[in-house]
Amino acid sequence: VIVGADRIAQNGDTANKIGTYTLAVLAGEHNIPFYVAAPTTTIDPSLASGEEIPIEQRSPEEVTRIQGVSVAPEGVEAANPAFDVTPHRYITAIITESGIIRKPFGEGIKKIL
Repeated sequence: VIVGADRIAQNGDTANKIGTYTLAVLAGEHNIPFYVAAPTTTIDPSLASGEEIPIEQRSPEEVTRIQGVSVAPEGVEAANPAFDVTPHRYITAIITESGIIRKPFGEGIKKIL
């Protein structure tokens, strides 16, 4: 599996479109390699881990209403994150224009940047 990335932390944790984390977990469960392909400009060395990556929250109405009609039970609360964070433990390697970063990602990222 190869996915993109919107932001990569110093330890290799990666933020990408919602669903990427789920795909990484499934790949890991089935022993399928999981790669992140991204330009080095996506790596943010100021972020130690994915816990520091801000996640955009979109309107809950995007998932509770369709064409103005409620499709969720009254009073239900919904979260609608635009991104999720894949922990580095699920990532086989990070592919960049400057080379492939392998575990431990922190050391590899420092060398590439």
